[in-house]
Amino acid sequence: MAEYQFNPEILEKIKQLEEKYKASGQDMLSYLEGLLYADYLTYWDYINLDVLLSLQQPKTNQKDEKIFIMYHQITELYFKLIINEIEQIAEEKSLTEADFTKHLDRIIMYFDQLIGSYAVMWKGMDKDQFLKFRMSLLPSSGFQSAQYREIELMSTDAHHLVTLLKRDEFDYHSPADDIFEHLYWQQGAIELATGEKTLTLKTFELKYAKQLKDLIENYRRKNIWQKYMELENPSDELTELMRKFDLKANVFWPLAHYKSAVRYLQRDPVDIAATGGTNWQKYLPPRFQKVIFFPELWSEEEKDNWGKGWVVKEIFGEED
Repeated sequence: MAEYQFNPEILEKIKQLEEKYKASGQDMLSYLEGLLYADYLTYWDYINLDVLLSLQQPKTNQKDEKIFIMYHQITELYFKLIINEIEQIAEEKSLTEADFTKHLDRIIMYFDQLIGSYAVMWKGMDKDQFLKFRMSLLPSSGFQSAQYREIELMSTDAHHLVTLLKRDEFDYHSPADDIFEHLYWQQGAIELATGEKTLTLKTFELKYAKQLKDLIENYRRKNIWQKYMELENPSDELTELMRKFDLKANVFWPLAHYKSAVRYLQRDPVDIAATGGTNWQKYLPPRFQKVIFFPELWSEEEKDNWGKGWVVKEIFGEED
């Protein structure tokens, strides 16, 4: 009987595997034996499809509530994609402009998907159904998305996120605890009548405050702005990408949310409750908070008119 001849490429791979496992003190034969009994991987197992499709658990019998749940779950997955790109920018020790551009392009692409997809929220649900099921979800609110707060804190020096009236009182060196208490979004969850923190904010801080304060410290020297500043003579093209990211995150995205709120909510106290107690009319429009990740990249006129043109055109249907 003729001796079986192994494919040289297979033998080479086996040698490489043996070196890999030997370097970590492992027995390659045990792993190969395991392969004999392992099942083939399927698509549905790989992405945990059954689990994923079971995660929509409405609190009411309103059919469109399922749309509301799924859209927010999709949004959080896009946030995770963005965070993945920011982490790669932050952790790269010798970041080139080409790599920076690649990751920034991806971030902008994900924001474009988010902004475009928000039509699901203002076109994809029946208004009467929304107003019924939304009141059953109190005090939860999209305001409580910790991942979006992470994106903000990983993108810029944290003092740029301080509420506008106090922003001049903070700088790069300000302690994380002090900055956290005055972040702009804290002002979006204050009870209008008493000035006290809403339950929405209290529960959010109970779960995430330490994590976000630690993030302020951990990203103080490696947020997107700091990594940009480390580059030697960044190109005009990269600078323009930074500005585009700033607009996507701080003008187009919050105003897509605002457009949905205008569609579903009237301007009276009961409707503030419908967003978990957040004062969305003052919190969402960029012209009130003027959150700008990279203020050094914008002129004074551009900062003064931050978000104004989009509001006039998209919300009120007028030209600036």
